[in-house]
Amino acid sequence: MRSQNTAVGRPPEGVVTRGTTGINRLRRSDRWTVHEPATTRMLTQTPNPLAVDLGYGAMPVTTFEWAARLRTVRSDLRVVGLEIDPERVVPGRNGVEFARGGFELAGLRPALIRAFNVLRQYPEEAVAPAWARLRAGLAPGGLIIDGTCDELGRRCAWVLLDEQGPRTLTLAWSPFHVDCPSDLAERLPKALIHHNVPGEPIHELLTAADRAWATSAPHSAFGPRLRWRATLDLLRNQGFEVQEQRRRVRDCILTVPWSTVAPH
Repeated sequence: MRSQNTAVGRPPEGVVTRGTTGINRLRRSDRWTVHEPATTRMLTQTPNPLAVDLGYGAMPVTTFEWAARLRTVRSDLRVVGLEIDPERVVPGRNGVEFARGGFELAGLRPALIRAFNVLRQYPEEAVAPAWARLRAGLAPGGLIIDGTCDELGRRCAWVLLDEQGPRTLTLAWSPFHVDCPSDLAERLPKALIHHNVPGEPIHELLTAADRAWATSAPHSAFGPRLRWRATLDLLRNQGFEVQEQRRRVRDCILTVPWSTVAPH
C-alpha cells in the first residue's frame, strides 16, 4: 500500500504497519542508545542533529519517550516522527514534530533513525533494499537502529547500522521474565529470524549463550543479573567477541559484531 507524501511530492516508500505500540515498550533500546558509545559520540559531535522515529505506530507515545531520553545526551536534538498512514500523523508537541513519510524519510537527512517493529512484517528479501534506502538518507556519520520487540518490551533485538551497513546485533531482555537467551529467537530482526537453524551463526550464538547460562546457574543465588555477567564471561572465554558493559545495567544485554551473526 502506498500513500501520497505531500512533503516531497511522491508516494512514501513502504507499507502501513499494524501500528501496535505501548507506553515504555522500547525502554530497553532507549536505555542502550543513550549509553552506547557509538550513538552518544555521534549525537554529541554532529552539528544540529536530527533524529527520525520511523513508523511509530497508532500513537506516538514511544516517540515522545525516545525524544526525552535522547535529549539527556543532546538537549538541542530535533526529533521527527514519520508515519506512512496519514491518519496517524498528529500535531507536534513537547518539541517533537510529526510528518508523513516512509523509507524515503520524507526528504529529511537524519543523524539517527529508529525503525522498530517496521521490517518485521516484510519478507526477508525486502530487508537489504530497505536498509540501503535508509542508509542513503543518513546525514554523514549517521546511524540506524532496526529493531523488534514483544508487546511489553521484555524481549528486544536490534541491529545498529551506519552508512556502510550493519555493525552490531544487540539482544536485550528482562532478567526476571525470560528463562534463557534463546527465548529471544522469535523476536530476532527480520534479517536473522529465519536463519536461527543449525549451521547458521545466529543459531550457534544462541545455543552457546543457553549453554553458558545453564553453566552459570550457581550464580542465580545472587540474582539473574550477576548470573548473566558470569554467562558473558563464559562466552568470551569461548571466543565470542562480546561487547563489554561499561556500566551497571538492569537488563540482560548481549552485543556482538554483525560479523558474528551475519547469515551464510
